[in-house]
This record gives sequence, C-alpha cells and structure tokens, in this order.
Amino acid sequence: MKLWSIQGNAQRLDGGAMFGNAPRALWTRWAQPDERNRIPLATRALLATPIAGRTVLFETGVGAFFDPAMRDRYGVVEDRHVLLDSLAEAGFSHEDIDVVVLSHLHFDHAGGLLSAWREGAAPELLFPNALFLTSRPHWERATRPHARDRASFIPELPGLLEASGRLRFVEGDRSPLLGEAVRFRYSDGHTPGMMLAEILGPATVDGRPHGGVVFCADLVPGRAWMHGPISMGYDRNPELLVDEKAALLADALAREVSLFFTHDPEIALARVTRGENGRYAPVHETPALRARALGG
Repeated sequence: MKLWSIQGNAQRLDGGAMFGNAPRALWTRWAQPDERNRIPLATRALLATPIAGRTVLFETGVGAFFDPAMRDRYGVVEDRHVLLDSLAEAGFSHEDIDVVVLSHLHFDHAGGLLSAWREGAAPELLFPNALFLTSRPHWERATRPHARDRASFIPELPGLLEASGRLRFVEGDRSPLLGEAVRFRYSDGHTPGMMLAEILGPATVDGRPHGGVVFCADLVPGRAWMHGPISMGYDRNPELLVDEKAALLADALAREVSLFFTHDPEIALARVTRGENGRYAPVHETPALRARALGG
C-alpha cells in the first residue's frame, strides 16, 4: 500500500474562531494572522492504494464550488479546483477513485466532491466511479443541521449524493468495502458522528496493530490543536472533544500510530510524543507524502 497527501484549496479563516477558547496572545505563537485576523490553513486529503483492491481518497478538501463572494467570505485562496491538480500530479484523476471516505460533510472537508463554480451552472458531483462512505449519525446531522452549524454544510450536497446511488454508511468499526485494512472510530465533539479512519499498520504487538495512520479530521486539525485543552469555536461539544482528543493521542502514542493532519498548513504527518510535563507534541514531522509505503 502506498500513501499520498493530496493538497486541496487553501483557506484563511479567523484565528479566534479556529482557536476558540485560547486568547490571541497564545494562539499567535502558533499561527500568524493577516490584517483580517485570518490564519493560513490547508485542506488536505489522503490517497491510499490499494486498500482491499481499491483506490481510496480520504476527504476532498474545500474545493472551488463557492461563488466569488462566498469564496472571499470563507477565505478560499484559489479559484481553480486544486485537489484535481494535486491528484494529477500524483498520477491519478477523480475518475480513478473507487471510494471516498468522508469523516463529515462540512464544506471544508466535502466541498471538493463538487465541480468548480461556473456562473449560472448548478454544482455537479465529481468522482463518477466512487462509492461515498460516511456515518449514519453524521448524515442525520448533515440533512437536518442545527441553526448553530447550518452554515457549515452544503445544502445541495446530500441530494446529489443520494441521487448518485453510491452513498454508503459505515456500521461499526469496519466497512466491507475496505476490509480489515481500515478501522473506524467515532467522535461527537466537533460534530455528531464524525468518523476517524485508521489505516492499520503492518505490525502487531500484544494483539494490537502498530504503526498505522489515523486521519484526524477536525478532532486534531493540525499540530497546534494537539495541545490538550485547545478547541475551536466551531466545535459543538468542546469538553467532549478535549476528552476524545486525549484518548486518541494516548492511543496513538501507545501504538506508534501517525497522525494525518488535514488543516495544518505545513505538515501532513507526524508521530506523537509526550513530555515530562504531560503535554503531547509532534515528532518526525513530514510535510508531504508521495507514494510512501505504509509504515515507511
């Protein structure tokens, strides 16, 4: 199995929202804001092949579906569909993808499913040969969002996914589409039913898989959010998120699992260490993956 980090469109979002419970004097140590108080963010996908004989893309980034006014509002940097360019650089196209795993359906994680904005044209679903995997609890949230997070979802997307006939739900910790190679856990702190996919490592120690890669989604968006009490203003249940994050980091440290970051602007992958002060931190940081062997 080989892994690629696939860059999507970059974003600049309000730093106060991204570090919701941290004062500016603290979070500016980790991210430098621009004149509009926005910090740089990636929207990075993970490509893995083969998994159970399939080519699998974990998330799609924000894409370029916004019209120009909304693109400015949400700080999407490029007007072209960067994910498609990045797939091409890796030797793939969106038609080559067999499965798209969606941790959740917020626009900055699922917008890349849609074609780039064109004046007067309705959004179209890309990835014509792919099955789309998400969790049923999150689907319920996406199709019936609360007023607090309605703006995080793309109104047209659920209908397009259903009409494709290729929407599938993960039940439990495995999907038959991905076999035993991928294990799922669930997180409700950021949004109900968010899925965290772990590509299980090649080694087994004391009956437990070691050395895999977990797609952290918005539980740990980047290195700065490894700090235990830090949460985003977008998190629906921050106290639960902090507990879920602590459990994930402890498990990743114990089993030597690498963290894949979707929003870190500089680093795609890192291992976990823990200092004498009890704080988790990244080590063995990797800016990008290019046909990297799992466990390599």
